[in-house]
Amino acid sequence: MTTLDCAWLLAEPGTLAAQADVRLTMADGRIAAVAPAPAPVAGPRRLALPALSNAHDHGRFFRSATVGAFEQPLESWLPFIGILPGADPYLNAAAAFARSVRHGTANLMCHYTRVQGGLPYVDEARAIARAAKDVGNRIGFAVAMRDRHGIGYCDDATMLAALRPGIRDAVGARLAARPVDIVQQVALVDDVARMVEEGGFAGHVTVQYGPNGVQWCSTPMLEAIARASADTGRPVHMHLLETRYQREWADRAHPEGIVRFLDGIGLLSPRLTLAHCVWARPDDLALLAERGVTIAVNTSSNLYLKSGIAPVPEMLRQGCRIALGLDATGVNEDDDPLREMRLAYQLHRGWGYDVTMDRPQLWRYAACHGPRAVNGAAHPAQAGTLAVGAPADVVVLDWDRLDDDHLLPTDPLDLLLARGSGLHIDDVYVGGRQVVAHGRVVGLDEAAVRQELVAQMRARIAAQPEVAAWQGTVRALAEDLGPFYRRSAWSGCC
Repeated sequence: MTTLDCAWLLAEPGTLAAQADVRLTMADGRIAAVAPAPAPVAGPRRLALPALSNAHDHGRFFRSATVGAFEQPLESWLPFIGILPGADPYLNAAAAFARSVRHGTANLMCHYTRVQGGLPYVDEARAIARAAKDVGNRIGFAVAMRDRHGIGYCDDATMLAALRPGIRDAVGARLAARPVDIVQQVALVDDVARMVEEGGFAGHVTVQYGPNGVQWCSTPMLEAIARASADTGRPVHMHLLETRYQREWADRAHPEGIVRFLDGIGLLSPRLTLAHCVWARPDDLALLAERGVTIAVNTSSNLYLKSGIAPVPEMLRQGCRIALGLDATGVNEDDDPLREMRLAYQLHRGWGYDVTMDRPQLWRYAACHGPRAVNGAAHPAQAGTLAVGAPADVVVLDWDRLDDDHLLPTDPLDLLLARGSGLHIDDVYVGGRQVVAHGRVVGLDEAAVRQELVAQMRARIAAQPEVAAWQGTVRALAEDLGPFYRRSAWSGCC
């Protein structure tokens, strides 16, 4: 049993008023009691609130600017992510998960689109699962699946023809799609799920189907995934309509409507999470809401990659279930859900006296809906609240640092939304287990893991001169992709 005495408790931010001088008791992974503290809380003042969730991410530690991808739109940003050599998968995941949990994320989606290599896939997935268990967070592990369009949103031959001759061979050799049997890809998800169950990781990892996106997956593949999800009950995690170029492709490839197409093959259900939907239209959103699909909105990633601003007010108006995603590309490249929550609220709460996103909706987005995307049917009831019986997922902030210019009584939620960040977090509990204490991850030495990972990567880059050559090729590829996507005559790709 663990007891916390807090100067302030935000048990359900936006819905319930802040409570002063509260004792919070945790037992068996749940909130056992919420009661007044025996006396006014003395010593350093603390603010407790439910932990947050990240409903769309990729489990990457190294950030975009590190590889020279800042300022790139998604279409040319994607090749940059493959510049670095593969890293030790455990170190990479442990460093990424530690940074996230230290900033208050209990549930994290890991759409595993960047295989590090060097190990059989199931063994690499085991390393990811072990990292989650050591750090103490819960992850959704989506096995990335694709079978076409390795370079862009067209067949690879068409894309290569649009590039300067000097880079075609290198790009084709590195990025062109390799045929992988659909049955084998679906079976791999079963293999990973079996490993998670037999390895004792079930409390930390939920295995999912992870089609990369409609433009990268053939119809037979998507149909196979829809059938497998219906048969097994496993969740599905997929990108959709992230950029305007994806919207243009979708309208040409599926004039009946891309969302209606997905519905027709049985993919739309409460088991499905769609990342982004920046370019979704009202009729798309109405159908997604009707089918109970979760939308992971990635506000800062969409700004960073110049993809646009998701129509969150329309999503809410249509009754969509939306959840916060960081996409490994937060506004400060720091995996901080409190900053992300604030940015999303400032963009979508409305202009002037209009209200298009209220505080209860904001909190459901930041903490309540994400666990469904991450944990599937195992998502805990009462997620995002600190009521008796709710999961003991708790973030504790240093109120003295947050309220460092205290002059008059202030609503704690006002201050949290105005300036709160991961820098103010002292302690984090996930399922009642303390995973962060005094700002440091408990389950492993984060600084040592990071130091070893960075040293390893620097050594591998130094030993592989082809890394620098490939970076130059990717820069040239990015220059050539711009004219290709800007011109209006690329409908022949479909």
